[in-house]
Amino acid sequence: MNQLVVVENTKRWPLHIPGVEVVPARTYLTDARFAERRGAAVFNLCRTYGYQTLGYYVSLLAAARGHRPLPSVATLQDLRLPHMARFASEELDELIERSLAKLRGKTFELSIYFGRNIAHKYDRLSQALFNQFPAPMLRARFVRDPDEGWRLDRIRPIATSEIPEGHRDFVLKRATEYFARPRRRARTRQRPVYDLAILVNPEEAEPPSDEGALRKFARAARKLEMEATVIHPDEIGQIAEFDALFIRETTAVDHHTFRFARRAAAEGLIVLDDPESILRCTNKVYQAEIFARHGIPSPRTLVVDADDAERIEKDVGLPCVLKRPDSSFSLGVVKAETPLELRTKLANVLSKSQLAVAQEFTPSEFDWRIGVIDRKPLYACRYFMARGHWQVVEGGAGERRRWGRTDTIAIADVPKNVVELAVRAASLIGDGLYGVDLKESAGRLLVMEVNDNPSIESGFEDAVIKDELYLAVMSYFRERLDRQRRNGNSAAGQAK
Repeated sequence: MNQLVVVENTKRWPLHIPGVEVVPARTYLTDARFAERRGAAVFNLCRTYGYQTLGYYVSLLAAARGHRPLPSVATLQDLRLPHMARFASEELDELIERSLAKLRGKTFELSIYFGRNIAHKYDRLSQALFNQFPAPMLRARFVRDPDEGWRLDRIRPIATSEIPEGHRDFVLKRATEYFARPRRRARTRQRPVYDLAILVNPEEAEPPSDEGALRKFARAARKLEMEATVIHPDEIGQIAEFDALFIRETTAVDHHTFRFARRAAAEGLIVLDDPESILRCTNKVYQAEIFARHGIPSPRTLVVDADDAERIEKDVGLPCVLKRPDSSFSLGVVKAETPLELRTKLANVLSKSQLAVAQEFTPSEFDWRIGVIDRKPLYACRYFMARGHWQVVEGGAGERRRWGRTDTIAIADVPKNVVELAVRAASLIGDGLYGVDLKESAGRLLVMEVNDNPSIESGFEDAVIKDELYLAVMSYFRERLDRQRRNGNSAAGQAK
């Protein structure tokens, strides 16, 4: 039995859930048996979670013991900050308005039990709020402004004593379902040392890893005593149950992938891609500045606004390439060959961003892609331009996209200066997993960009080193998880 419900007084606990051990808070905090238990899921249902209360210490010590507390200390902090409700309201604005549109009152309270409400029509809103504030039982208060509509005013955890009598059967049903969720770790002969979540979006048309690659990542994880579980975008509320997160969905800052990364990092998980890397890699303005500052050779680049067309012609020249700061996979990247095209296309780019990146056009037969992890080269590819086109991929959003061919090359066979420059550029971003794009054009070796979340597909990037690629990525997680555990244990020993 490795699922614990922790409450102040077990005699007052009204729900009897099969397979779940109910433990008094003081016992959990002071009994050595629980300190020594490994991998427990701890459902903290104390009456209060204020700073230095029993409820607060249950979540705090659960994290220190390597258990998985729900709610975590990070969630408790979020629930205490009034502005977090405002942020959640802004993010869920459309869903809130759609869910509450038929209500006529000025206020509305929603009870959320393990991500659900007793009324099925509020399930999507309940799940979204549970994802934002993962806690077993919550109560959200909404207010309606005559001009702006419904908004989330407050959200707080509730105790079992606050459950209305008419909700008791539903809460028992929901709790039983939640605790009985199948876990992949239960099907393995030997319990893994760590649990790794791999974020995948089944609806993504061009994900960074195909099914074959995902299977190989999972197999490599098992070799290192980690259990890899695929999770989807609607499961952010469960992220604290894992030890690490591997994002295999195309990332963006104004996107759920960034929220996953931030939530996971706040919960103490090891994360690829980490939030800082997403911020730095998804913005070409940042990269242009950091490359210039550190002397990384790159195409002549200007950060521009609507009044800079003449400056672009003078300092960058024509033809030139215009990019949205957050462009990826050639989307939001256009070439301007004439002054008229420059003005027209610049205006279009600036309609979606207050700044744009203008870069000299550097034609080449192919782009080097050097995969880098932990400041070391991992794999090397040559991505050739799509036939008859100036980019690796031809076609915009919603269009059929045509790709050039890919050659994978052993790192030892890549020119040394290419590998060294790629590692140097990636190291300016961090020590995670990156794909560095370089061009050899007119006798110059240039870094085009550093990408987080690089493509790793079966039969392409792994064509030379094969399963060693997947093992190297999983080793990154295992080494950091071991280091984190050692540091945690050392700190615990010093505290004693």
